[in-house]
Amino acid sequence: MTDRIWLTSYPPGVPADIDVTQYATLVELIEECFRTHAQRTACSFMGRDITYRQIDSLSEAFGAYLQSLGLVQGDRVAVMMPNVPQYLIAVTAVLRAGLVLVNVNPLYTARELEHQLKDSGAKAIVILENFAATLEKCIGATSVKHVVLAAMGDRLGLLKGTLVNYVVRHARKLVPPFNLPGAVRFNEAVARGTPATLNKPAIKSDDMAVLQYTGGTTGLSKGAVLMHRNLVANVLQNQVWAAPLMDTIPSSEQPTIVCALPLYHIFAFTYCMMLSMRLGGKLILIANPRDMPGMLKELSRHRIHLMPAVNTLFNGMANHPDFHTVDWSHLVAATGGGTAVQSAVAALWKEKTGKPILEGYGLSETSPTASGNPANTTEFTGTIGVPLPNTWMKLVDDDGVDAEPGEPGEIAIKGPQVMAGYWQRPDETAKVMTSDGYFRTGDIGVMDERGYFRIVDRKKDMVLVSGFNVYPTEIEEVVSQLAGVLECACVGIPDPKTGEAVKLIIVKKNPSLTEAQVRAWCKENLTAYKQPKVVEFRADLPKTPVGKILRRELRDKS
Repeated sequence: MTDRIWLTSYPPGVPADIDVTQYATLVELIEECFRTHAQRTACSFMGRDITYRQIDSLSEAFGAYLQSLGLVQGDRVAVMMPNVPQYLIAVTAVLRAGLVLVNVNPLYTARELEHQLKDSGAKAIVILENFAATLEKCIGATSVKHVVLAAMGDRLGLLKGTLVNYVVRHARKLVPPFNLPGAVRFNEAVARGTPATLNKPAIKSDDMAVLQYTGGTTGLSKGAVLMHRNLVANVLQNQVWAAPLMDTIPSSEQPTIVCALPLYHIFAFTYCMMLSMRLGGKLILIANPRDMPGMLKELSRHRIHLMPAVNTLFNGMANHPDFHTVDWSHLVAATGGGTAVQSAVAALWKEKTGKPILEGYGLSETSPTASGNPANTTEFTGTIGVPLPNTWMKLVDDDGVDAEPGEPGEIAIKGPQVMAGYWQRPDETAKVMTSDGYFRTGDIGVMDERGYFRIVDRKKDMVLVSGFNVYPTEIEEVVSQLAGVLECACVGIPDPKTGEAVKLIIVKKNPSLTEAQVRAWCKENLTAYKQPKVVEFRADLPKTPVGKILRRELRDKS
């Protein structure tokens, strides 16, 4: 692809390319934010505000503590926490100390945690005590020598913090018994590091900043090596892409971003935490978005400008009876990612907030954002938009050859945000990187004449019915528009006649919905080979913590 036809779709003032080298490292960017926005609120958690100056001093002390343990530049430190202020402190400390952050899903089983700790070679872990029992089961098989234990109320002050910890530990019994000899409490670690000095090593742009493990939905979880320059580039790309909307916020107001997506996931890490810091914004930390009433109650206390979410979260919020208690009148953008946003959900969201969902696209391997719908988009497009500045995207066939115009192909991405490769897996890196520097995503897409891309599915999710390709996303998009459907998923099942057949799993919004109604709707909207052979109703669908529906798990149980 020699030209970027999508540039004509850029909003006025958004450049084709930006200077992604203005900061050599993420640390430079972070420390400038600390200096520039010292007095501002960096995050709000359970009614408690923490300023940038406080995050600055606390992370400097925590970084000094980590160095006092003998950790040296390049050592990996795992952080296993939900959205709590300690996450921000620990992560900025790890980076400022020249260490490498390993983001860990707090809901991992012992087997999954052991794999990630062993694979990364992490020497230390910062973990919320709620998950310490899981660590106890596997720590002996890893190289972790130092454990820092955080508690939910650590940064809420003595009185409130003590009360919150009591409720979490005893009333709700959310901290299973554990035994981790030698573990140090988070506040104690900060206290030990306070009198010390953080030795700031010389960090280079090509140094590893984050080991971001892939979700593992398509196989063994692999660590994407994200260098400082990758993440700096993506923060700046997201900033310039969002600028036409964020610039409409009155200068007297602090940009406020909802962080209900888990920070250990790259979408929230870059687009919520790092972009908020860059903007001098306030991050509303939601530790448990599954508690929808609690989340909406928290949001009702704030003036919200930016709402990043995934389809399931948008859907759950918009359908909740308390949704109206939040003042959405100041919202400038709702951004969707992680998985396809369905048009029925987008329509309901716009009906209730007046704002369209601007869908974007990216992966752990691209830091993550690669494309997005332009900021001046007024209606849901059903596409992943166009490539961001400095980014090239194309479609290739199985042999890596550019797909014919108008034909679907595997989306391949090239840009400064693309990872260096997979940690200690040159064979896996070779499989996804083309000779001309593009990353092969495994997602099948099409591109229209304006340069807008649309995903038709994951390669491995495709269903082959009598030689015809059936893309589950298309089926799900159609069925989700049927009144009475809350959520749905489509998978392929073995069939003696057609090789594979379509199975449809539905969660009802209206209990009176029948299989006959579903089949009539599908017959009306889908050609014969795309129509489901099996329709099943369930109470819920298996999902990752980010909200992606686990089709593989549905296939395995079919």
